[in-house]
Amino acid sequence: MSIVRFGVSIPEELLDKFDQIIEEKGYVNRSEAIRDLIRDFIVRHEWEVGDEEVAGTITMLYNHDEAEVVKELLDLQHDYLEEIVSSLHVHMDEHNCLEVVIVKGKAHRIKEIADRLLSLKGVKHGKLVMTGTGRELI
Repeated sequence: MSIVRFGVSIPEELLDKFDQIIEEKGYVNRSEAIRDLIRDFIVRHEWEVGDEEVAGTITMLYNHDEAEVVKELLDLQHDYLEEIVSSLHVHMDEHNCLEVVIVKGKAHRIKEIADRLLSLKGVKHGKLVMTGTGRELI
């Protein structure tokens, strides 16, 4: 892998704000922060295209007392055996559960799974966290 240097024109105020943020986050230098931004840009593009293989997690907080939510969550997960790699279930208290579903597959299919799971009655909050498979990232 070769390293390429390039210049960027940017307003001073924007650069000052960027420097402040990367210092807060603990980056050693601007280059590493910019590399991370570029990687994130590539991953977002993979998800937008819809035909790339991607990975991610679907995190859900739900009330297990809600009629049918547990059965529907399990049924939906069985509908997507090819894309669902694993799941983790945590009892938060006597009524609430946290479920994290790890997924891998075509972006459009993963979005479909997330939409179906997160829209179930009884799911109080949830989020799809998207990443890539690492193949396109350096």
